[in-house]
Amino acid sequence: QLCNEDYKWWWKSFFNCASIGLYLFLYSLWYLVTKLDLVGLWPFMVYSTYMGIISFACALYCGGVGVISSFWFVRKIYGAVKVD
Repeated sequence: QLCNEDYKWWWKSFFNCASIGLYLFLYSLWYLVTKLDLVGLWPFMVYSTYMGIISFACALYCGGVGVISSFWFVRKIYGAVKVD
């Protein structure tokens, strides 16, 4: 990506790491359907809302860590290149 001067690597590194949030939300829905015995619409809405917020926060955190670590790695690589 970097050799082709693809400057959109920021988003790719973010979404690759933030995809854990989507996995967490899908797993929570699977857990809701198979393991929990919630009766009524209100408990379902509360559970899915809270898990959506938690999954979104996890995705933002992991995506941020991915971008920062990728940025650090790229800076280290290009900082070591000698241009004469």
